[in-house]
Amino acid sequence: MSTEEKSAAPRSLAEALRGRDDASLAALLRGRPDLITPVPTDLTQLATRAGTRASVVRALERLDRFALQSAEALAVAPDPASYGDLLGLMAGDPGDTADPVVAAALPRALGLLRDQALVWGDEDRLRLVRTARELLAPSPQHPSPTGLGPTVREATAGMSPGRVQEILAAAGLPSTHDSVSAVAALGDLFGDREQMAALLRTVPEESRAVLSRLVWGPPYGQITHDPAPHLRRLLDLGLLLPTSPGTVVLPREVALHLRGGRAHRATEPVPPPVTAAADHRPEVVDATAAGAALTALATVEELLKDWNEGGPPVLRAGGLSVRDLKRTAVALDVSEPVAAFWTELAYAAGLLAPDGEPDERYAATPAYDEWRELPDAERWALLAEAWLLATRTPGLIGGRDAKDRTLSALGPDLDRSAAPEVRQRVLALLAGLPEGSAPDEESVLARLRWERPLRSPRRDGRDTGGAGGGTEDDLRTRLARWTLSEAELLGVTGRGALAAPARALIGAPAGADGARTAPLAPAEQVAAGAAAARLLAPLLPEPLDHVLLQADLTAVAPGPLERPLAEVLGVLADVESKGGATVYRFTPGSVRRALDAGRTAADLHAFLATHSRTPVPQPLTYLIDDVARRHGRLRVGAASAYVRCDDDALLSEILADKRAPGMGLRRLAPTVLAAEADPAALLEGLRAMGFAPAAETAAGDVLIARADAHRTPPRTPPEPVPDGPPVPDDALLAAAIRAVRAGDLASTAPRKPAPGAASAAEGTPPRTGPAETLATLQAAVLTGEALWIGYVNADGAASQRVIAPIRVEGGFVTAYDHTADEVRTYPVHRITGVAELADDAG
Repeated sequence: MSTEEKSAAPRSLAEALRGRDDASLAALLRGRPDLITPVPTDLTQLATRAGTRASVVRALERLDRFALQSAEALAVAPDPASYGDLLGLMAGDPGDTADPVVAAALPRALGLLRDQALVWGDEDRLRLVRTARELLAPSPQHPSPTGLGPTVREATAGMSPGRVQEILAAAGLPSTHDSVSAVAALGDLFGDREQMAALLRTVPEESRAVLSRLVWGPPYGQITHDPAPHLRRLLDLGLLLPTSPGTVVLPREVALHLRGGRAHRATEPVPPPVTAAADHRPEVVDATAAGAALTALATVEELLKDWNEGGPPVLRAGGLSVRDLKRTAVALDVSEPVAAFWTELAYAAGLLAPDGEPDERYAATPAYDEWRELPDAERWALLAEAWLLATRTPGLIGGRDAKDRTLSALGPDLDRSAAPEVRQRVLALLAGLPEGSAPDEESVLARLRWERPLRSPRRDGRDTGGAGGGTEDDLRTRLARWTLSEAELLGVTGRGALAAPARALIGAPAGADGARTAPLAPAEQVAAGAAAARLLAPLLPEPLDHVLLQADLTAVAPGPLERPLAEVLGVLADVESKGGATVYRFTPGSVRRALDAGRTAADLHAFLATHSRTPVPQPLTYLIDDVARRHGRLRVGAASAYVRCDDDALLSEILADKRAPGMGLRRLAPTVLAAEADPAALLEGLRAMGFAPAAETAAGDVLIARADAHRTPPRTPPEPVPDGPPVPDDALLAAAIRAVRAGDLASTAPRKPAPGAASAAEGTPPRTGPAETLATLQAAVLTGEALWIGYVNADGAASQRVIAPIRVEGGFVTAYDHTADEVRTYPVHRITGVAELADDAG
């Protein structure tokens, strides 16, 4: 390499960033968005921020396994290292032992490290960012992930010069005049393959066995005060070096020789493939998924219908009690974890929320009514989008938080920022399989672990695990498992394979290779949801306008019903069983419920005759007429409560009933009873006694009890908790890069002082007097030259800028500000000094 080429090599990360083009800087800021929050003033500040501990930890956590192994190899390589050094550490010694697959994959990994500003420098002087080296390099407190110990120089740092010379003599090397050269000679010996092989042949087999036990780590071992001869031989030759009383370490150079030059026992240059566990016809997959989608819609509706008149109360700490979750599971006829999933899904979609009243309860939101009016395919798409983007994690429910408190459904502390990314990635991997192929779950988990290697606990010492004390990596594995099971419940997959609507939902058309990792932009997601709804619509059966009435007081719906029919039938009858066909059962209580809702017996007879494909059975006709005849003969109102009836014999029958005393009834008049119980309790008590009372208003009219009455105030769905700063869009990136480059120009451009200006140290704002400042500004207006100014704003914050003055008048200078890339006006009295740019300030 020539002297000119060497001088052109970057001497710092800031210089390396300065040599990048805008596209490369945009890729860096897109991959590490924390670097742009807030926008750095110049490239030096950007480089400084890229080397901070928190930012480097985040960047390391987003590396795939092979890129991370490459960074780990650079952490134990000389600083700086050549590409050949890195290749040897990753692929092994040149020759038969070198791995050609590793050699072929290494440029991609090194390119990724460069793109993420974790590595900089030319190929003959590769440098890992110092913070990354500290995080990855070995130490007694934090052993290297490669299992390598310290170098000979590091291990002998506290050793006496005489002891170092003794090791040289035992190894057959000539003595030196100082310890530095002695340690260097010993390191050269251990790094020479032929001399090292010859040296190892001089030690007994027992000694080599000891080395083999330490070679892949951990490199530290324990010895007694009087070690055995085979250990003494290793100590004499420096093949083991003492680090503290009773502890020895295998030097890095010795371990690398024994490993054949490799830093890792096994490198993984290519990701493990996702394999198929079963293959189905795509038509079967789509049909199965469509059936699950219909069930999902029905389940969410059933959940919210059950809570329409006011659901369970909100716990003081937030969330749903264990007892209420069990009741919900029984009502939905599902297990508690599945009930928790549906509850959280409705909450994430904005269909369910606390009502905010003093006695706070959960209830449906106004958005639920809008959602119900949409076509089924669009309703499913909204649910699927909410699930895909939500950070709420239902699988954590029932576990424990960091304070050993139970995590409840709809409660706090259920957000996990990694959830959307894991869901998106799992579905993308499924999209990479042939249509109709269901994946092997373990192969999916293995692929995810390769893409985000397990590091437990995190290298910054923080444990970000979920409930139950698991680590972040364990949480990612559980998130992946939950994704596969939840996708099947929701109809995203059918028989384990990704359905066609779900492919559209994640923006992965048929034949995609599963390489997409970034989530869709909001506009893209809206379009993807519409496309998913269009693909699902033909797969869903047309709603039916009829049922089949049977003589055993049941009605069979052979498929999904039209909404008006389903709503009326849901009030008139109770659901007895669900599935491909829903069975409804008519009971006195269900018929009374329809009458309470304002229907008459004639209305019910006409409704059934219109919507039944079979004749209305006589028992059902008799049931409706019998309940209607008794309905409303008793009237309950508020006194605190009273009962009135034109038939005084019926009131006498109530008073004689042995269950009546609990309601505190007494006769006020032949046709009126007063009660101590409130009207609602009185209604329930009389119904439990077999009567059919009706509530009435203060005017004496029958009070119509309509369902679906309670709604929360307008609520927005819960916002997902982001995993760090959001990825900036193209417009923001372009503006940020312009600002950073302008600021860099202002801070690095060569300057020359204005006439009469005091000389300033390099990088400090200029200082000139008012007269010199004004004269220089006016001269620049005439010449069109750019100036470097120091400026203090109204808040007292000082900055430096590069401006091209346009006009100076009234105590203000109007100029094009290269730093802000816009025309601005500055008060002249706030300009602390001015200097012309040097002629070579390109």
